[in-house]
Amino acid sequence: MIVRTLAEILGTEREVHAPNWVSRRLLLKQDGMGFSMHETTIHPGTETRMWYRHHLEAVYCVAGEGELEVIADGSVHPIAPGTLYALDRHDRHILRARTELRLVCVFNPPLTGRETHDKDGAYPIEDEATAS
Repeated sequence: MIVRTLAEILGTEREVHAPNWVSRRLLLKQDGMGFSMHETTIHPGTETRMWYRHHLEAVYCVAGEGELEVIADGSVHPIAPGTLYALDRHDRHILRARTELRLVCVFNPPLTGRETHDKDGAYPIEDEATAS
């Protein structure tokens, strides 16, 4: 059984910072669950372009307000506590945070832990992540 607290992750290599967000990686590939789970905080007033071409992601908002724009069709969806979105088609998207957003994110395949977005807004596949 895995029991882990957010407090244990703060300030460790499982806490990954980027200009627009901080991700606390609760479960990673090495944990053997077949997916990874993260608590991600998106900084207020930011806009982040993403395209998880190698991963499927589901996101559940637990705090804050923002919006999600799907680049393919221009549709915009409000994000608020209780909202889930799933990028089941590797959708290119823009996440805008009006206030600080706290999100619970699940990735398949699981992340290894140190990934950050590349120039396209994607996380590398594992072979690319371990090569860097």
